Amino acid sequence: MRHFELVVLGGGPAGITLAKRLGKKFSMAVIRPEDHSLIYCAMPYVIEGILPLEKTFKKDSLVTESGAELIRGKAVEADFENKSVLLEDETRIGWDRLVVATGAEPLVPPLKGVDFPNVGVFKSEGDLRSRIDHISSGMKRAVVVGAGAIGIELASALARKGVETHLVERENRVLGAMMDEDMTSKLHHEVAKEGVFLHLGKAVEEIRGSGGAEEVLLSGGETLSLSEPDACFADVAPGAVIFAVGMRASVDLFKNGPLALGRDGIIVNGKMETSLPGVYAVGDCVQFSSALTGNPIPGKLATNAVPMAKVSAANLCGENRSYGGFYNGAAKKIGDLYAGGSGITAAFAEKNGIPTISGVASLTTAFPIMPNAKEITLKLVASKETGRILGGQIVGGEPVTDKVDVLSTMLRSQWTAEDVLDFSYSSQPWQSFFPADNLFVAAAEKLSASM
Repeated sequence: MRHFELVVLGGGPAGITLAKRLGKKFSMAVIRPEDHSLIYCAMPYVIEGILPLEKTFKKDSLVTESGAELIRGKAVEADFENKSVLLEDETRIGWDRLVVATGAEPLVPPLKGVDFPNVGVFKSEGDLRSRIDHISSGMKRAVVVGAGAIGIELASALARKGVETHLVERENRVLGAMMDEDMTSKLHHEVAKEGVFLHLGKAVEEIRGSGGAEEVLLSGGETLSLSEPDACFADVAPGAVIFAVGMRASVDLFKNGPLALGRDGIIVNGKMETSLPGVYAVGDCVQFSSALTGNPIPGKLATNAVPMAKVSAANLCGENRSYGGFYNGAAKKIGDLYAGGSGITAAFAEKNGIPTISGVASLTTAFPIMPNAKEITLKLVASKETGRILGGQIVGGEPVTDKVDVLSTMLRSQWTAEDVLDFSYSSQPWQSFFPADNLFVAAAEKLSASM
């Protein structure tokens, strides 16, 4: 049995971060079951043809040049009593300390027909290759289920490749975890402009077919056909159903074992320590809390996994650092629009009994007199009782990640609407609105008027 001071199960963003931080400080192994570590958020761009598949592969040297050893293999058994993991090829690896970073896998609802060969998900290299092959074989129709971050970009990519694409979403809006309904009308228009048929407020009830999926039955009785009625298309590849309805922590390896598990993953404290001594867990495989409410909340983002890995790395080196919780700052591109948000939405707050007020402001990304000026809208959500900013959403014609990061900083610093009124900002004709106003201040003024 080979033995290391530190073993990391998983070679995604968290595993790579740990290797960079600790590869020269411990004898260390990163165990990765996949052939490649992928840049998952770039996968739709491969479908669309913007990037070749190989561009999504992260270099193995990110691990190996750090001093850590990269072991390709799938773990099939974790023996916490003897501190070892058994791989599928019967290799056994021992550890002094272990970090679990096994990530997450797509959810597939328990519906009739989900086992058909042309029904799948979109997360792995294999999924990506299957979709590429399907398109190359002449696929004419697809149904994407779930209009979240993955589904909406995948649907747009398929439509741009000439596939008649239907996007089905149970909620009454796209990007439901990020956006309130009043911020999504322009996004819905943009999805339609991309050529995607949007079915909001609909759920898939059944997938029908003989040997393969041929039609999708939606709530309300609507049916989406995957077959091509024109006889001249009889020999083309059948259509596909692709689920993008959420993720579940990849923790099957630890079920019925001593590691404490919660509904959404491995239970850890702020130091990323699990219920077992010397065992840490980070990234999509853990259950953690909102930094705003203190309650467990989904947060399966690389931008959460990397900070968690940095916290665990510091603590493995004897420091005393703690991860503060999820803000879930994120951004997407839909056609010619950019959307982003951080914190909680008004809809989430209402569902969880948190009284809120909102302020919405629209300005332009440059002086309105400038030729590059595009409209941008910000919604701030604040506690009705304290005025503390709880979240924000942005839709505009230019990238919004910088503003999402400002939002997250405000949330972390516990700013109130009054604090935002005093926000100090810069101005320049090509890059901002007139000096007389600022997007954040304008939204905060609307908030203050509601208090």
